[in-house]
Amino acid sequence: MLTNVHPKLPMRNQAVTNAFYIDLLGFKPLGSLIYTAYSMFTRDQIQIHFFLHPDLDPLTNDGQIYIRTDNIEALYQEALQHKWPIHPSGKLGMRPWGVQEFSILDPDHNLITFGSES
Repeated sequence: MLTNVHPKLPMRNQAVTNAFYIDLLGFKPLGSLIYTAYSMFTRDQIQIHFFLHPDLDPLTNDGQIYIRTDNIEALYQEALQHKWPIHPSGKLGMRPWGVQEFSILDPDHNLITFGSES
């Protein structure tokens, strides 16, 4: 019965979040409307939503999502080429659970992890 999930993460500044996900990560705005205090992005088959939380302390933010990819090496090369903010412990590598992963931090310290079993 369940068909999809669209995570909702906090953002302190909508313009900064929009620029990060659109200009740096290559997401597109979802739909044609600009909503006050809410942003939605899509890339390939996924969506990520953001809600305004101006008082968020990024150093205590526990927001995180895990995104599966079918070409982790190409995505990591894109990340390096476009200077995505790779998490200090998040370089591409095989994890003990048998998945290749890398992680980035967005401007609000939401942890975005990309992984592939191939």
